Amino acid sequence: MKKHTTKPAKNQSFWARLGPGLITGAADDDPSGIATYSQVGAGFGYAILWTAFFTFPLMVGIQTVSARIGRVTGQGIAANIRQHYPPWLLYSIVVLLLVANSINIAADIGAIGAALKLLIGGPAHLYAIAFSLVSLVLQIVVPFPRYAPILKALTLALLAYVATVFVVKVPWSEMYYQTLMPSLSLKADYLIAIVAVFGTAISPYLFFWQASQEVEDQRAAPGEEPLVKALEQARLQLRRIRIDTYVGMGFSNLVAFFHHADCRCDAAPAWHYGYSNFC
Repeated sequence: MKKHTTKPAKNQSFWARLGPGLITGAADDDPSGIATYSQVGAGFGYAILWTAFFTFPLMVGIQTVSARIGRVTGQGIAANIRQHYPPWLLYSIVVLLLVANSINIAADIGAIGAALKLLIGGPAHLYAIAFSLVSLVLQIVVPFPRYAPILKALTLALLAYVATVFVVKVPWSEMYYQTLMPSLSLKADYLIAIVAVFGTAISPYLFFWQASQEVEDQRAAPGEEPLVKALEQARLQLRRIRIDTYVGMGFSNLVAFFHHADCRCDAAPAWHYGYSNFC
């Protein structure tokens, strides 16, 4: 078997080992996701913070599998489906993903435009169009090896949600108690909120994203090949994927947890939707 030369992952810095997993985790806390956590936190207080104990391991499991698919085969999830399954299944999944992604992107762009309007005033729709064009141009014009580090650095901005919890008045003892001993309910609104949190945290586009970015990273790195062709790289690369995914999903859940806590009823009464029995 032909040997490939590349910089060993064990000689990389911790920051250099982070990439697809970290960016995917940050992408999970998109504007539509933040809006969901805001509404759930404002409506139910700390009663649904316990979901983080379940979303984290579930996200780690599915995203690790997705990342390994991309790194081992050198192809994204859609390409692997095309290779191993009938066309009708591929087209069905791609169409569903297209619809879901279109709705999600529209919600994200709309939220960005609305946020800028709150800061400086003006037309939110024009801001949304401008953000869409800028994002599109960056993805087309900027080479991936230059664009990916920018995305990785921008993930740190989400730590502002964590910092906020130390600025607002948070009853820490109550938050810990509600997290470990939550006020569970079988009411429809409570169950819908749980579904919304899980649906936001475990989104289908994240599976395709992390697998595809693993492929892009592999193709951009000199000397690296899909692990099916370069078994000698497997041990270090799979270890890197494990670290990257654990950190990325942990980061995602940390941001979601604290933003959820920031938006409890007494901290954000404007978001309150009448669920006072849970606040």
